[in-house]
Amino acid sequence: MLYFTGKYYLVDAGYPQMRGYLGPYKGERYHLPDFRRGSQPTGYKEVFNHVHSSLRSVIERTFGVWKKRWKILRDMPNYPFNKQVKIVIATMTLHNYIRRHAQHDRHFDASNDILSEEIDEDVDVQQELHSLNDNGTQEMEALRNSIATSLMNASN
Repeated sequence: MLYFTGKYYLVDAGYPQMRGYLGPYKGERYHLPDFRRGSQPTGYKEVFNHVHSSLRSVIERTFGVWKKRWKILRDMPNYPFNKQVKIVIATMTLHNYIRRHAQHDRHFDASNDILSEEIDEDVDVQQELHSLNDNGTQEMEALRNSIATSLMNASN
């Protein structure tokens, strides 16, 4: 999956390490069930992966609830592109308003009971993409290391 955070795309392990794509560390625990079964994250790479995975879970849950609430998003009619964009913006605006002002949100309440613990099945197939040496690889590695170090320092 690919999620835009405003400056970088938060991506899963299947994406190549390249400029603008912030993925987890390979070879370290990543998925939330791995942390639930074992000990707390140790080392800056596991701390980063735990936060990265947690953030992805929140984003996936938010999109799931949003699509559940607005049926038109699950099966978008063949409207012109600009109309589809307006539908997305309008439903997200209403969704955010409801989240901010509702006492209880039945869609989010239901999703709290069914937190996804899915592991991406296509990660193994796409792992070879990481070996690509695209422009910006070192830049993103430095950014990830900087964030990981900050997270590690904040947790101490």
